[in-house]
Amino acid sequence: MAPADEVEAGAPPRRADESLEDHVVRLARAKARAVAAILPDGSADGPILACDTLSEVNGTPLGKPADREDARRMLLALSGRTHRVVTGVCLWPPTATEPACDTAESVLEMGRLDEEFLEWYLASGMWIGKAGACGFQDERLPLRLLTGSASNVVGLPLELVRTMLARLP
Repeated sequence: MAPADEVEAGAPPRRADESLEDHVVRLARAKARAVAAILPDGSADGPILACDTLSEVNGTPLGKPADREDARRMLLALSGRTHRVVTGVCLWPPTATEPACDTAESVLEMGRLDEEFLEWYLASGMWIGKAGACGFQDERLPLRLLTGSASNVVGLPLELVRTMLARLP
């Protein structure tokens, strides 16, 4: 069973033999299938786009925090370390029987968080609903993009989506 911090409530847990990349693709594919299932046949005007993003530090995936203490634990795990953000993208054209899926990865470094900053950030609520309890776009957060795409870090890797759209028939 996956650690509780790894998945959102109701999301399928990560399988024991599944890489983080395979896991986020599986979650994105499940989201796309759920949308496709509620659309009447042939009613989509364009492709369905679904994504799922997780952070990972030292091999431990970080999903969305359950509460403030969970957010504190995640932020302390990230403090002063590099981590990666992986997004699974699923693009399902209306005429295709199966979607196209791919992943994007970015590597970030977080500066050391002192107790005063940590308390301010937790009180701000900016951590709510964000994988790893932090957002690249958040005010004053000491995150530096080392490799990859900033748009991937915020959950929609625009460069990858553009490439996938260009491959559509």
